[in-house]
Amino acid sequence: MTEENNKIKIHFYGGVEEVTGSNYLVEVPGERGSFKLLVDCGLFQGTKVSEEKNNEDFPYEPASIDALLVTHAHLDHIGRIPKLIREGFNGKIYSTPPTKDFAKLMLIDSIGVLSKEAKRNGKAGPIYDESDVEKAMTLWETRNYRQPFALGDIEIVFRDAGHILGSAMIEMKLMSSQSSGFEADQFASLTAGAGSKGHKKILFSGDLGNSPEPLLNPTEEISDADLMVIESTYGERLHEDVSEADNKLERMIEDVARTKGVLMIPAFSLERTQRILYQINNLVENGRIPRLPIYLDSPLSIKATAVYKNYLNLYNDEARNSVLAGDDLFNFPGLVQTLQTEDSKKISDSVSPKVIIAGAGMCNGGRILHHLKHYLPKENSVLLLVSYQAAGSLGRQLQDGAKLVTIMGEKVAVGAKVEKIWGYSSHADLNGLLQFASKSADTLKKVFVTHGELKSSSFFSQRLRDYMGINAVIPKIGESFEIPL
Repeated sequence: MTEENNKIKIHFYGGVEEVTGSNYLVEVPGERGSFKLLVDCGLFQGTKVSEEKNNEDFPYEPASIDALLVTHAHLDHIGRIPKLIREGFNGKIYSTPPTKDFAKLMLIDSIGVLSKEAKRNGKAGPIYDESDVEKAMTLWETRNYRQPFALGDIEIVFRDAGHILGSAMIEMKLMSSQSSGFEADQFASLTAGAGSKGHKKILFSGDLGNSPEPLLNPTEEISDADLMVIESTYGERLHEDVSEADNKLERMIEDVARTKGVLMIPAFSLERTQRILYQINNLVENGRIPRLPIYLDSPLSIKATAVYKNYLNLYNDEARNSVLAGDDLFNFPGLVQTLQTEDSKKISDSVSPKVIIAGAGMCNGGRILHHLKHYLPKENSVLLLVSYQAAGSLGRQLQDGAKLVTIMGEKVAVGAKVEKIWGYSSHADLNGLLQFASKSADTLKKVFVTHGELKSSSFFSQRLRDYMGINAVIPKIGESFEIPL
C-alpha cells in the first residue's frame, strides 16, 4: 500500500455546527480498496432550511457505501436512512437490538410529518415511504454492547453511551496484520499504549448520556482513544441538579392543580417521555401530588414505552430490581393513554386541571400542536419544556420568550407561562463532556467537536485545548480530514 493511501479519511456531512443531521463517512484503506463506512444518517430538523437539506442529494454515492453504523434511534441520527436506501444503498446496517426496534417505530411515524413538509414545499411526495423503511429493516443487523465484529479491516464494538435505551458509542479499531490485509509495519508508527497494542482506535461518541440516570446504566468510560468524534449539544451549559428538576416538576403539577389549569409537556418519544413518566410515578406513589388526570397523548411514546419494557436487562440494577419487585415504572393511577385520534380530541373537552404529555419534543409537529393552539392563550396554562429545542423550532421560539407564534398556519398569542427544566436532559453537560474526554487525554491525538450549535461547540473545544491540551477542532459541513495510520 502506498504512503498516500495509508490514511483514514473522515468526512463530515451533517451534525456539525448544528445539532441535527448527523452523518459521517469514514474511509479506511485496505488491500482490496477503500472500505466506506457511514456513521448515522439523520434528519436535519428545526427550520425551513433543514427541510431543504433533507431533500438534497447525498454528497456521496449511496451505492458505494459498504455499511452503516447507527448510534441510536433519534431522528437526527436515523431519519434519512430510508432515503439512503431509496437512492441506492444496499449494504448492511448495524446497531444494538433496541435501536433497531425503536428505529422502525420512529421512521414509520416520521412519514406523516415528512409528507406534510413535502406538500407544504410543493414536492411530489416525502423523501421516503413505508416500503423504504421495510427494506431498511431487512438490511439491519444487531449486535450487543461489547460484542466485537469485523467490517473490512475494522473491528467494531458498541459501547453503552447512556443516552437512551440502546444508545451506543462506536469504537473502531484497525485490526492487527494477522486478521486483516494490512502489513505489520503499517502499525509501527502508532504511539505505544494508544488504543490496544497494534491498533488505532477511533471513537464516535454518538450522544453521551447525563449520568447518573434513574433507568439506564452510566456512560461507559473510554480511556485509550487515539481519535474522537464527540458531541457538544450542551458544551457551554451546566445542567441543574436532578433533584431540583424533580422538585420543579412537582411544583408545576401542584400549581396547575391549584389554579385548575393545564400543564403541557412536549417530550421526545424516546427517553424523555419515559423519564417524565418515571418521575410522575414516583410522585404519585409517594403521595406528593394531587390526584388529577395525566394524559399520554402520543401513540409513538406509548409504543416506544412498550419497547422499553422488552429490555429489562439493559436497565440499571435499581430500576430492574424495582420492576422485578412488581413496580410498573411507567404506569400509575390517573394515567390515560390516548392511542386513537378521537380520544386525543376529547382531551380538550375534559375538565381541568390536567397534565398533557405529547410529541413532538420541539413542538415542530405531532399532537402537542393542537394542545398548544388551544391552551397557549390561557394564563392559567403552563408549558413545561423538558427537551432540547433546536434553533428555529417552535419550541425554541417559545423558550426564547415569543409572545406571538404561528401554529398550523394561525397566529396564536402566548398567555401561558413557559418554564424550562434542564435537569432531565439525556445529554451530558459541559462537565460531563470534559470528564468523558479526559479519560483518553493521554492517548488522544485529535478531537473533532460535533453535534452542537457553533457557540456550544466553540466553548467546549476551547476548554479541551486550554485545560487538557487536547487538539480539538470543529469541522465545517462537508469538510474532510486525512489521518495517517
